[in-house]
Amino acid sequence: MSDRRPPLQHPVHGRAYEQMLEKVRYDGAYPTREKAEEAVRLVLAGLGRQLTGDERVELAARLPLDAARILTAQIPDTQPLTGWAFVKDLAARTGASLATTRWDTGSVLSAVAACAGPDLITRILQQLPSGYALLFGRAELTPAA
Repeated sequence: MSDRRPPLQHPVHGRAYEQMLEKVRYDGAYPTREKAEEAVRLVLAGLGRQLTGDERVELAARLPLDAARILTAQIPDTQPLTGWAFVKDLAARTGASLATTRWDTGSVLSAVAACAGPDLITRILQQLPSGYALLFGRAELTPAA
């Protein structure tokens, strides 16, 4: 008989993902870890459909491994959505209200911003269409006309 066990997930990555889920759960006031994880999966998959190029690769490298897998499992859309259209698309996929989906999106993307850092988030916001800054917890500044 062998005492070999299957290898465990790398502990650093597992803890980092758990910490991310706890941040989302706390910030989003979710009643359970499972609800927080549903939001993380939904929003990261949606973001994975929007991001391309170096920003996508760099964000994946900064996210916990499980979160990066969710993000990178998606094929980017050919037409990126505005921030509002992004929220509407996520709501349509789940059947949740727009208000709930907006809340979920902000809760998750604030945790993503914490992992990514301000410089990468600035580059991501420059790549995406308008409307994402508020979702990441930033003011949307537009030049004066």
